[in-house]
Amino acid sequence: MPRMTSGPRAGQVVPKKYRALPPSDFALPPGRYPDNTPGRARDALSRAAGNATPAQQKTIRAAVARKYPTIAVAGKKPMGGRGK
Repeated sequence: MPRMTSGPRAGQVVPKKYRALPPSDFALPPGRYPDNTPGRARDALSRAAGNATPAQQKTIRAAVARKYPTIAVAGKKPMGGRGK
């Protein structure tokens, strides 16, 4: 059985640190859909697909594509990386 710890897991954002992130680390203001890492950018795309309005989804896709051109956004092929 895994050992339980009382602190946050690696990579987990705790509320105090979350509030300290600059606005540029979010796909939508104010402080919604963090995209400061590739994993969080992918998560923002996933969560937006089910929870955001079409206009918000477009903004989030654009923010992720601008910040991480290697992540495929809405069926578009990623820029750079391996492959044809």
